[in-house]
Amino acid sequence: MPSRRSDPAASDERTARAGDPPPAVAPPGADAAGVELAELQRQGAKAAARGETRESNPMLDSINQPGATGESEQVWSGRRDAWERGHTAQRDSPASPGRPAGRTEDHERVEDEALLGVTRVLTFAGAQGLTSASGFFFERDERLFLVTSRHVLFDAPSGHAPERIEIEFHTDPRDLTRLATLSILLYRDGVAAWHQARDSGGEVDVAVLELDRSAMPAGCVVCPFGPQHLAAGFDLFEVGDRLAIPGFPLGFFDTVHHLPVVRQASIASHYGVRFQGLGFFLTDARMHRGSSGSPVLARVNPVSAGTPRWCLLGVHSSRMDMASRDAAQDESLGLNCAWYADVLMTLTAGGP
Repeated sequence: MPSRRSDPAASDERTARAGDPPPAVAPPGADAAGVELAELQRQGAKAAARGETRESNPMLDSINQPGATGESEQVWSGRRDAWERGHTAQRDSPASPGRPAGRTEDHERVEDEALLGVTRVLTFAGAQGLTSASGFFFERDERLFLVTSRHVLFDAPSGHAPERIEIEFHTDPRDLTRLATLSILLYRDGVAAWHQARDSGGEVDVAVLELDRSAMPAGCVVCPFGPQHLAAGFDLFEVGDRLAIPGFPLGFFDTVHHLPVVRQASIASHYGVRFQGLGFFLTDARMHRGSSGSPVLARVNPVSAGTPRWCLLGVHSSRMDMASRDAAQDESLGLNCAWYADVLMTLTAGGP
């Protein structure tokens, strides 16, 4: 069984930015209704920040009106007006200009590791493109790493042995169409620049490659995962829990903003127990080639401002199936291998 981590979760403090909608804070002693109205006001402000009109007020939807909810007209109008107050205040703020199509303003930056912490990994032999896969960024002790599946960088059974990879970075947090590409050699003087791990079950299909920050594009926007995203114990999650796996299945993604797509999944084996003695657990999801190296994430409720919204449970590797399955009669199992993410603490330890 993978060892439990004893490292305390590191905080990731973030400061407020000009133009941010104010947090939903109800007056001291406010009841549940007051808290709800404060949150509706904040949601109205966020809608205005996104450039949405007053007609997007959710309280105008038929399912939220008194005829559908059975609540009084007074309660409904109070909710409607709270949302509109927030929308009006944010819209009239000088720090809240209209948002051009395809752009994201400062107060609405995509600061989500599941989006800006994930990148497409293209492999090459010279100028010849070989494969498209997924990867994500992991930061520890001010060192930045690219994480992906080991077989993306080298796979002896198939003869896959690329010489270099290319990854992409966003260069403007407000205009996600602006990008830069970084080409990385996989070998230096005949020695692999990436690291992989072994455990008692054999090779672990996870590899990390440290990135030279000085070689990275100027102004690149990265929201990396880190030790604070790792689960503090294996008893926090159980079979059936929902997961998200962002990546680039079959090379498919938002080609305008170069953001990944997300597959919904669930834990399909005992989390914390090495499936068949190997260092992974199973997920139940519809996955495809190109997703190898994607982070396997569980959504968590942050305990305080600045703490992660995602818990990094594993690294997606490959689909799991039965060799004896009759392809004509039986569908694929739809199960996948996810290597426990705590191996990253081993792979990123020490110096270069």
